[in-house]
Amino acid sequence: MLLRINTENPEGRKISQVVDTLKKGGVIIYPTDTVYGLGCDIFNQKAVERICRLRKLDPKKAHLSFICNDISQISKYTQQIDNEIFKLMKRNLPGPFTFILKSNNAVPKLFKNNKRTVGVRIPDNLIVRSIIEEMGHPLLTTSLKSDDEILEYFTDPIDIHDDYKKLVDIVIDGGIGGNVPSTLIDCTDSGFEILREGAGELS
Repeated sequence: MLLRINTENPEGRKISQVVDTLKKGGVIIYPTDTVYGLGCDIFNQKAVERICRLRKLDPKKAHLSFICNDISQISKYTQQIDNEIFKLMKRNLPGPFTFILKSNNAVPKLFKNNKRTVGVRIPDNLIVRSIIEEMGHPLLTTSLKSDDEILEYFTDPIDIHDDYKKLVDIVIDGGIGGNVPSTLIDCTDSGFEILREGAGELS
């Protein structure tokens, strides 16, 4: 199903429809402030496994990330955030960044990798943040890569729907997406390290 949602003022009825689908174990494709993402409820194991199959990932080895609504929600799933890192996140979020932090026991078992870390994002996108706000907890996220030789990521929701309509429950049309992923920042040791230069430039 292709669902057009207003990017400036997401319609509550449509957001509720998406959240109902997620709570029933559905998988969605949605816009962020960078590329389109594949997502599901982090607490639904079957949905997480379904996404891993779609992206040909091993759930035990995959470095899956969460999308959160705010920093206080991030802190529920991570070990205590160092003061400098907290300030860095506060300056740059919402924005096109993924921060890798040490995870705590609130993170579902399926996400527990050997390093006990988790990637977290707060995109500058009202659609996905409205979904998370209504759902009450984070959304799993993984970038939607295309097989195109020129464009690494899908950008047009109509094309996404053509390719994925039988594989996911909802494709959200939030306009044309970007083709550059988020900047990836490792904050698990002292200080931070940029692992991938992406759409965001740290301030």
